[in-house]
Amino acid sequence: MTYRGRVPTPLRYVARPAAAVAAGLCLWLAFPGANLWWLAPVGVALLGGATLTAGGRRGAALGLLAGLAFFVPVLSWSGIYVGALPWLALATLQALYVAAMSGVVGFAGRRLTTAGHGRVAYLLIPLGWVVQEWARSTTPYGGFPWARLAFSQADGPLAHVARWLGAPGVTLAVAAVGTLLLLAATLAGEGEWATALVPAGLAVAATLVVPVAIPLPVEGRTVAVGFVQGNVPRAGLEFNAERRAVLDNHVRGTELLGARAPDDLSLVVWPENSSDIDPLRNADAAAQVEQARQAAGVPLLIGAVLAEPEGASSNVSLFYEGQGAYPQRYTKLHPVPFAEYVPSREFFRMFSPAVDLAGNFVAGSQIGLFTVPAAGGAYAALPTICFEVAYDGLMRDSVLEAGDDESLLVVQTNNATFGFTDESEQQFAISRIRAIEHGRSVVHVSTVGVSGFIAPDGSVSGRTGLFTAEQGLARPVVRAETTPADRLGQVPEWLATALLLGLVVGSVRAARGVRVLEPADRPREDLTVA
Repeated sequence: MTYRGRVPTPLRYVARPAAAVAAGLCLWLAFPGANLWWLAPVGVALLGGATLTAGGRRGAALGLLAGLAFFVPVLSWSGIYVGALPWLALATLQALYVAAMSGVVGFAGRRLTTAGHGRVAYLLIPLGWVVQEWARSTTPYGGFPWARLAFSQADGPLAHVARWLGAPGVTLAVAAVGTLLLLAATLAGEGEWATALVPAGLAVAATLVVPVAIPLPVEGRTVAVGFVQGNVPRAGLEFNAERRAVLDNHVRGTELLGARAPDDLSLVVWPENSSDIDPLRNADAAAQVEQARQAAGVPLLIGAVLAEPEGASSNVSLFYEGQGAYPQRYTKLHPVPFAEYVPSREFFRMFSPAVDLAGNFVAGSQIGLFTVPAAGGAYAALPTICFEVAYDGLMRDSVLEAGDDESLLVVQTNNATFGFTDESEQQFAISRIRAIEHGRSVVHVSTVGVSGFIAPDGSVSGRTGLFTAEQGLARPVVRAETTPADRLGQVPEWLATALLLGLVVGSVRAARGVRVLEPADRPREDLTVA
């Protein structure tokens, strides 16, 4: 049996909690708000250094520290009007996934390092991030895929990876760069300065080479499209207490847009909740929508709330193509749990009466695709409602539904319930990553902002402010390409999960017959006993 008195570790014991907290804060600052995208790899490096040889239980505790330092501030918008309890509960739930990831990294990393496979152990970090984000994007109740590493990179060079490997691939790239930085720092700390230059150089090279190696095509046929950001009477949960005022704002904005629109305008888009008076059941609301459609002179795509099925509601996109025609419909496939509906409402009411503020929305069953007539030929408008933009599968399925047809992604959202917070900017950044991932232009329209047009390379035009009434006109390209990311689908996540499981199993086998006598942080010569 081999006894080892010391396990090499990137960080000593006393520095680990501080590094974990610093890691979480770096991750938070990487997201819109501060938007220091380059801090995301630094955060990964700090957390990896704190947990890689910490063991399972200590790694999980450190991961929880990092997760709370990250999610509490980055999700602060979720409690702006409903109070601290829902916000902190959501942040803690998300932090637990980081704790689980860090526990796995610490468990397997310590064993691999003890058995003399320290360099292999570093692979646990980027793989762990991909698997962790996949897990929290799908569980529980369909998951909450907000604040993923990928979504901090809309202004960074690693965003280009989305075209080939999707959002999970961007996360992998960010975490890989962070891991290389950690390896370089560890080698430098051990006095191996020359060797440390190799991973440091690779980290720098990756950020410089990726944009050149993965060009982002933007060519395509242009179509004239407009959007209306109508604004609301007031921010907060009561944003739509004056539902008619919100509808009137969007009608008025459409009339202003129509007065200056080009002759070849093909579509006008309203945001989510622009008509919370059911236009299929309320004749006055229907008349207002028709007035706006006539003012625009082209098909109108609006966000509405329908009083159906009986006893419930539907969050929908309605496509009005012509006078007297019954609108086509897309019903939101993934209503937000604890916002648009509450699972087990009676149970959760015991913790907070705020659950009764949530709606009772039902999910749709079909991908939305609306055929828009245009001068150069029809194209497909692919609607996505609010938080759905964060779900990989929903966005990918929408693009694949269009097949070989030229198409345009439409994100309709309502940010009024989050006030003047970073939520709007965070969501807009997600749409930018989606544009790159799917090689499509995006029309991102909010009731209160931020709205704008996003090109297939993630660049932005026509950006609006928060809580303003504005209209946008642009000529986005419509494209029919199926990107490598669309073809691969979930393959990157499957491979990352398989590799991570392989490393964990391998770490257990490698550590058989090896016992650590002393804590990792007490320097001592290795003792080998046959």
